[in-house]
Amino acid sequence: MLETSTRLLSLLSLLQGRRHWPGAELAQRLEVGPRTVRRDIERLRRLGYPVQATPGVDGGYRLAAGASLPPLLLDDEEAVAIAVGLRAAASQGVAGIGETSVRALSKLQPLLPERVRRRVRAVDAAVVSYPASGPAVDPETLLALATACRDSERVRFEYRSHSEERSRRLVEPCGLVHTGRRWYLVAWDLDRAEWRTFRADRIGSRPRPERRFVAREPPEADLAAYVARRVSAARGSYQARVILHASRENVAARIPYGVGTLEALSENRCVLETSAEWLDGLAVYIANLDVDFEVVEPPELVARLQVLSERFARATGTR
Repeated sequence: MLETSTRLLSLLSLLQGRRHWPGAELAQRLEVGPRTVRRDIERLRRLGYPVQATPGVDGGYRLAAGASLPPLLLDDEEAVAIAVGLRAAASQGVAGIGETSVRALSKLQPLLPERVRRRVRAVDAAVVSYPASGPAVDPETLLALATACRDSERVRFEYRSHSEERSRRLVEPCGLVHTGRRWYLVAWDLDRAEWRTFRADRIGSRPRPERRFVAREPPEADLAAYVARRVSAARGSYQARVILHASRENVAARIPYGVGTLEALSENRCVLETSAEWLDGLAVYIANLDVDFEVVEPPELVARLQVLSERFARATGTR
């Protein structure tokens, strides 16, 4: 009986780890015959696990979604990742997710082996969460948008712009981007016939799915970089283009998404595109990258750098 129970747990772990398993491969992994695999599958079904079987040459078994959530088998690394992720989720900008995460963690924590709990406690002791700021996103809105992205369904919603102007939008969603502080939807706006970026917390009504569509080629392969460029451009009155005398790899870590984007020109030169409302702050930020640079635009930044350089020269007694 002990051997059978152990084998059932191993079988369940395999089914949870991959979408589809050929019967012969399951038998090989469990070191049993195909008939034993079929009997064990029936035992799992009697325990409430919805295991589906497909016949034929390419047939096999898969664990389908059920009416209730069955117990999950997690290895040590997975358990630590989930526990840490639940704690981190409490500081994300999603309405109600903090309380839900704590509640889920309170159920998971007592079930963890002591060796795993020690690892989770070590992370807890070392990490201090930076609380999320700004408006929170309705989790049901995020779920509806993510589902529409996955299923290629048009969605209609009410949107509030930065200037508080309200409008109705019908879009073909492409993907969601999380910047660490905000959630953004990248979608093709059918009324405006162009790609648009929408802040999820400004979507005022629950997105309503409509008919399906054939997915378009996304505006860029890297949606995070696309959103970063759009957010940066919308944020500042001055749009800057600066050539940095360093490789893209050398400066990429110092320019996070949301601040600007980088494009390689050669092995030792790249272009930074960014924006700002305050020219002095932009000038100091670029200088602090600690590489030589050339300002392509705007001319106002060039003029401001000249003024600042003369001021710094006087302050250091070199002029």
